[in-house]
Amino acid sequence: MRILTTLIACILSLAMAQGQTKEEILTVAKRANDYFMAKWNDPTEPTKAKKIRPNNLWTRAVYFEGLMALNEVEPQQRYIDYTKAWGEFHKWGPYSQNINTIDADHQCCAQTYIMYYRMVGGDEKIATMRKNFDNQIATGNNQRWTWIDAIQMAMPAFAMMAKTTGDRKYMDYAMQSYTWSRDTCGGKLFNTAEGLWWRDANFVAPYKEKDGKNCYWSRGNGWVYAALCRVMNELSPKDPYYKLLKNDFLMMSKALLACQREDGFWNASLVSQDFAGKELTGTSLFLYGMSWGLRNGILKKKDYMPAMQKAWAALATCVHNDGFLGYVQGSGDRPASNQPVTYVKEPDFDDYGLGCFLLGATEYAKVTSGK
Repeated sequence: MRILTTLIACILSLAMAQGQTKEEILTVAKRANDYFMAKWNDPTEPTKAKKIRPNNLWTRAVYFEGLMALNEVEPQQRYIDYTKAWGEFHKWGPYSQNINTIDADHQCCAQTYIMYYRMVGGDEKIATMRKNFDNQIATGNNQRWTWIDAIQMAMPAFAMMAKTTGDRKYMDYAMQSYTWSRDTCGGKLFNTAEGLWWRDANFVAPYKEKDGKNCYWSRGNGWVYAALCRVMNELSPKDPYYKLLKNDFLMMSKALLACQREDGFWNASLVSQDFAGKELTGTSLFLYGMSWGLRNGILKKKDYMPAMQKAWAALATCVHNDGFLGYVQGSGDRPASNQPVTYVKEPDFDDYGLGCFLLGATEYAKVTSGK
């Protein structure tokens, strides 16, 4: 029995090792991205999910975060040109050009605008979003982020604006908003006892699945996990805000490690067996966060590398030969949304899943290359 167990472990280890070099990872990532860019060859074309919308909404903004991450490790001028055309078409403004919007989903595009500005300059690329942020801060209301997705959509953008302009008020506002969501909203959205987040103020804790387990949505927790990394990127490790965010990141990391499936995925409902199928978006964001944490010396390789290897092996199986991504949960606000999730089902929006995937793939590629 011991020999058989060892043999099985060796076979699984060998299988995980395949497709785990930087070049192999990026080959898969580029195949998925090429499929999308061929389908949406015009970066200004409106999205058509359920209704026609300007395509600087949050779903496409998350895709561009992933594209910028891909360009960082595999630079291509066509990625930059695609991003430039998108930003210029939308006049580097928030969703629907509403300068007074306070909706985090409408501000997510600012992350890419600021990243592009850092590459090429030009104050017009950040001026409109800066005015939008100024307007929101001037209201004195830091109780806007009532759903945890908002933490990823807006918080990194405020942190990036603070670092880019040198004005601390953007970071202060972001932290005030974050800690209100964390500790007050809905009775407190972060369950520090379990290291996981309730999705929003409508899911009054403890919100449970049918099997009696607490309902922690995978992608919602993935948004927070990724946001913590992206905000810490903008801060010095000596910054007092960094310590709080790092502690939350460590609590989440421990909790996520404990509930990963043997096949490398995470359930759509993290600690429940309801909706226990494969799902790409949450798994991608957790791979992104763990890879970032390992690269930045926050997580230990011996503890997290096996989980990351399994996660990437799982994600690679989601990519069809033509680059289409399977197992992407459609838009919603809970594990039950847009079920069932399958290998061949096309989600309502086809962009944010790829953004999540590119973030995870590229950050993991950096780990495998030692950079």
